[in-house]
Amino acid sequence: MGALWWWIRAESASDITDTFAEVEVIEDPDTRRRVESWDLEEFDVAQAAAGPLAQLAQQRAEQRRDPSYGQLLGRERVYLRFADPAVDPGQWFTEHDETGRRLRQVEVRADGTTEATTETDWPMNPPIDLGDPEFAGMEITQAEFEQVWEHATREEPT
Repeated sequence: MGALWWWIRAESASDITDTFAEVEVIEDPDTRRRVESWDLEEFDVAQAAAGPLAQLAQQRAEQRRDPSYGQLLGRERVYLRFADPAVDPGQWFTEHDETGRRLRQVEVRADGTTEATTETDWPMNPPIDLGDPEFAGMEITQAEFEQVWEHATREEPT
């Protein structure tokens, strides 16, 4: 996994995330100080939308036409159920924070076995785009997630 970085000038972080799909605005002061020494291109929102981020701007424009766009934004916690494309009928039950990062996850395998993991178990935890209307159709309740979480197997620390 990798990332592409730019400086984007905008009135607010939401101006950026409302314009571009699948982007993360870094506001952490320590990260910003570290990145200041990098040789990054700088754009305003309109320049980025017409330039290097044009595809992500188009993707967001298409998403905004869907009535479910942004339905999950602004929530402290979001719970989702994903079908596992590699395992039929496997599923993933996930809990996300307001940035879209996973906090807890349960994998339900085709044979019915389960495995629960937390953010400490993953080497990387990129956020999902909670504005994407696709995720609104995957939403479940906290109670549904907690029921699966309670019954899931947890790997014992060694």
